[in-house]
Amino acid sequence: MIGGAKATVRVPATSANLGPGFDTLGLALGLHDEIEAEILESPGIDIAVEGEGAGELDLGEGHLIVTTMRATFDRMGLPQPRGIRLRCLNRIPHARGLGSSSAAICAGILAARALATTPYAPSSEHGSQPGRDHPPGLTDDGVLALATEIEGHPDNVAPCLAGGLTVAWTDAGGVPHLVRLLPHEAVRPVVLVPAHRLSTETARGLLPKEVPHADAAANAGRAALLVAALTARPEPDLLLAATEDRLHQDYRAPAMPHTADLVRRLRGAGVAAVVSGAGPTVLALSTMNTQDLIAPEVGNDWHIQPLEVETRGARVVSLETR
Repeated sequence: MIGGAKATVRVPATSANLGPGFDTLGLALGLHDEIEAEILESPGIDIAVEGEGAGELDLGEGHLIVTTMRATFDRMGLPQPRGIRLRCLNRIPHARGLGSSSAAICAGILAARALATTPYAPSSEHGSQPGRDHPPGLTDDGVLALATEIEGHPDNVAPCLAGGLTVAWTDAGGVPHLVRLLPHEAVRPVVLVPAHRLSTETARGLLPKEVPHADAAANAGRAALLVAALTARPEPDLLLAATEDRLHQDYRAPAMPHTADLVRRLRGAGVAAVVSGAGPTVLALSTMNTQDLIAPEVGNDWHIQPLEVETRGARVVSLETR
C-alpha cells in the first residue's frame, strides 16, 4: 500500500434476529453508508463525517473504522500506515438496531483489504518487511471471521457482507459461517425509526441466562418457518406466524416500551412486525396486502421508511492509486 491510495466502500444497513432468529438471521437493507479511506504519507488521522453521527463520533484513533482498518492490517501481517484519511457519508441511524456498527466494521475491513492490494511500499515508521513484494491476502471467509471477532457475533456482519437474507452460525471451533438466500420479491421491508436510541449492550443486559425449553423449541420452529415464508411463501398470515418470538423481545420491552407497544399494535393489525436487532427500531416485513396497514398504527414520533432488500452487500466501488 502506498500513500495516496484511496478506496471507496459502500455498506448496507441490516436488521438482525427478524423476530425468532435470535443471533442467527439477518437481512440487508437498501440504506447505505459510503466511506472513502485514504492512506497518508504523513502521520495523523483526518476524519470528516457527514450525516448520522456528525459532531458525535471520535475523529481520531478511536473511530471504529480506523481501529478496524488497523486490526485488518495486523491480521494481514502488514505494517501500519503513518496516516489515514476518512470521509464518511453516514445514512444508517446510530444505536437504533440497524447495524451501524457492523457497517463501520465491514467498511473498515474491506477498505483496508482493498488498499493492501495497491503496490506494496509501506510508509510505516516500523519500516518495510524484507523479501515481501506483495501483501498477503484476506479471503472472504477471513473477512467474515475478523468482522465477527470485532463485532462479537455474526448476525449483522453476515448480511452486511453478503447481502440478502443470511443464516449465520459459529461452529464448534469458533469459526463463523453464513448461508445467503434471496427473499421473495413480494417481501417489502419497512423500518419505523424512533428519535430515541438504545445501546446494544443495554438491550443484551436484559436477557436472562436461561429460558424455558418450550420457548426455545417454539423459536426454533418459527425461525425455520420464517426462512420458508421469506423465500417461498410470503403470505401475510404465514409471515405473522413465522415472526413470533419468545426469546428476547418481551425481555427487552421494559427498555423500549414504545417499541413494544408499536410491535403489538402492528401485529394486531396483521402486519409481521418485529424489533429490529436490539431495537428500538421496528421492522415490518410487509407485502402488498399489508403495507397500507402500517401508517395508521404509527404516530408522529416514528420515521416510516420503506426499503428494498439489498442483494449485493458491502463492496468496494472504487480504488485509486497515484
